Amino acid sequence: MAGLAAVAEERIFFRPHQYLAREAERPDVLYCIDEGWACRFRLLGDGRRQITALFLPGDYCEPHWILGGRPAQSIVAITNIRAVAIPCGAWRDGTPYHQGKLLSSVISMIERQADWLVTLGRKTALERVAHLLCDVYERMSRSGLSYGQQCSMPLTQMDIADVTGLTPVHVNRTLQTMRTMKLIELQSKWLRIPDLAALRQSAALAPAPR
Repeated sequence: MAGLAAVAEERIFFRPHQYLAREAERPDVLYCIDEGWACRFRLLGDGRRQITALFLPGDYCEPHWILGGRPAQSIVAITNIRAVAIPCGAWRDGTPYHQGKLLSSVISMIERQADWLVTLGRKTALERVAHLLCDVYERMSRSGLSYGQQCSMPLTQMDIADVTGLTPVHVNRTLQTMRTMKLIELQSKWLRIPDLAALRQSAALAPAPR
């Protein structure tokens, strides 16, 4: 596929801004991300970008490719990425364990997208940004990549704006408000959440399951 990094055995590496997939080009493999972040996005004719999904360590990118479809949107690396390239056809002959992992990934992706649709349609700027930061932290925690109350956070304010449908200026003001409220600390591409329950409440999310 044009624009992709060269595959070495089953491992594949991408640099920031390098495409994992391009819109409408049929993929031969899907990726399981071991390290790094990527995003799926739609670019409008006037240059405006909407990020429609984030792919973090432990995620499959994208599981529905095994059904033979073409990507409806491009996917690009945000950071350096190390991933396992899995031939799309391999899953059809895979073990029930691996097929189950793939199905679980698809279900999680659908549920996350449904939740985010509500956020974009009904929530305030602070609730949107809080929801995004909760989602990032909790997904990193599930992958064993949170340390105490903090995790890596490589998204720029422009990236956050493109995820939340806000302007970078509005994102900046919202982050300043959240810092003043002591909901978050952001420094040197690290996110610290002093009180996750308080941040979830600010995001209009239900309490985390125990």
